[in-house]
Amino acid sequence: MTIQVGDTAPDFTLGSTGGGQLTLSDAWREQPVVLVFFPLAFSGRCQGELCEIRDNIAVFEDAGVRVIGISVDSGFAQAAWAEQQDYTFDLVSDFWPHGAVAQEYGVFIPERGVAGRGSFLIDTNGVVRWSVVTDDTTVVRPLDGYRDALESLVD
Repeated sequence: MTIQVGDTAPDFTLGSTGGGQLTLSDAWREQPVVLVFFPLAFSGRCQGELCEIRDNIAVFEDAGVRVIGISVDSGFAQAAWAEQQDYTFDLVSDFWPHGAVAQEYGVFIPERGVAGRGSFLIDTNGVVRWSVVTDDTTVVRPLDGYRDALESLVD
């Protein structure tokens, strides 16, 4: 079952391209977080989506929201991709146990072994305030959806 608005976000600790381990509850206690699940590093649509976030990172920073990308790729692949694409936000590896966090959020696609496209805005109490999820990995999430969600934090 996919995590719904109003649910408490499942916590996790995963390796991060920012160095060391990233624990979600530590992150959301400091500031709201948007988790961006994506299928695979180095793939066209995923790169397009994450580059759009990179190119508009001020939208998130101005709202005081931390962006965390998450996929089943190894940390080594994510680190190489982050460096290549100059991503300034963390990517975390849901590599092992394979897709366990994606499964908790209800976005894992078992027959493909990847996460679907799912985004979750989590407030400083760990509550999901907004989400968008699709099992169709060809459907990208528009930046305007994030903008609208970020505006809801001040309501």
